[in-house]
Amino acid sequence: MDYGTWPRVFVVDVEGNGAQPPDLVEVAAMPVIGGSPVPSSTRSTLIRPPHPITPFARRVHGIRDQDVAQAPTWEQVGPQIHASLEGVWIAAHNAHVDYGVLLRHMPHWKPAGVLDTLRLARATYPKAGRYSLDALIELTAIDLEPIPGQRHRAAYDAHATALLLIALAGHYDTWDALLEAAVPPGMPGAPLPAPPKSEEQTLW
Repeated sequence: MDYGTWPRVFVVDVEGNGAQPPDLVEVAAMPVIGGSPVPSSTRSTLIRPPHPITPFARRVHGIRDQDVAQAPTWEQVGPQIHASLEGVWIAAHNAHVDYGVLLRHMPHWKPAGVLDTLRLARATYPKAGRYSLDALIELTAIDLEPIPGQRHRAAYDAHATALLLIALAGHYDTWDALLEAAVPPGMPGAPLPAPPKSEEQTLW
């Protein structure tokens, strides 16, 4: 894989308040350049949701209402996030969740495409059995020790997913081959199906 052929890719992760549908409490986007994540260019922010964080969500990511009491609202940070992610490729693990939440908050957002590391892992390791982010990190022997923070926080999970994306991408020769395996059907950037072969015309 020649990572120099990649377009702009941001690995994203979102954390919600547990409501249905969820309000955002944290968003992170980490660029991948030349086959490496760039933590120093990560954009990460807490967000004060319009409704309290549920106990279940708090147990998952550890973010409390008091942690976001002074954080900006979506109305304050949404335009910058939209501008950062407009027209770029995004990647996420089980990407329809992150993409769906972001699209609900940014209904006019148009990313170039969506890479799903869950779908990619299933194509790369069809016999793995377990495809959670933790299971795949273990399977690919990725070292998370240098990553600051903790699991289920947006910047940490984006960094871990970026490392997973790079590890999985190494099994594919080209960007187009990667897209075939990683972009869910119906998502932005999905390869167009090949046109049906026209029947050869004859005189009869």
